[in-house]
Amino acid sequence: MFSRPSLIARGVAAASLAALTCAASPALSGGNDKAFFEQVSGQWKGPGEIVAGKYKGTKFTCDLTGEASESSAGIKLDGFCRVGVFKQPMSAVITQSGKSYSGKFLDGANGKGLDIVSGNVGKDKVVVGINRKKLNGAMIARLQGDSTLNITISVKVEDTMVPVIGVSLNRQLDAIAVGSIKK
Repeated sequence: MFSRPSLIARGVAAASLAALTCAASPALSGGNDKAFFEQVSGQWKGPGEIVAGKYKGTKFTCDLTGEASESSAGIKLDGFCRVGVFKQPMSAVITQSGKSYSGKFLDGANGKGLDIVSGNVGKDKVVVGINRKKLNGAMIARLQGDSTLNITISVKVEDTMVPVIGVSLNRQLDAIAVGSIKK
């Protein structure tokens, strides 16, 4: 079985990528996926909580940076999430694969992470299919306002999708861009 920090890290990594892949403004996400991913580049921070299962009630925080792919639609994510005294490095890559998406969280399903097996960028949300051996699930991230994302990670239990992780990330603005200059 997985250790608590390892299990939490996989779910947090999935939530982190969802946040970065859905934060574009609704006008951009309809037709040009590359522009969408360019809009979500930057730094994001915020809290999350495991809402179901053995570790229900576990709270964590994430600090993540996304960088859009220069060659095609997609994004690379790096950063960390913290659960109590445990600090887990986070990384993810998502790339366009035909009309869908593929990629991995951490080192993918062959290692200690998850595979991205499908994806769809919509008007104000993104849905990404995730897989690890017999575990199938999805991340749904919804944009609220200009800089807040609400993310839900669900896993399939029999014929039902069960929410297990919730995260809310906020865009971190450049201190120089938001500072004021005194005369």
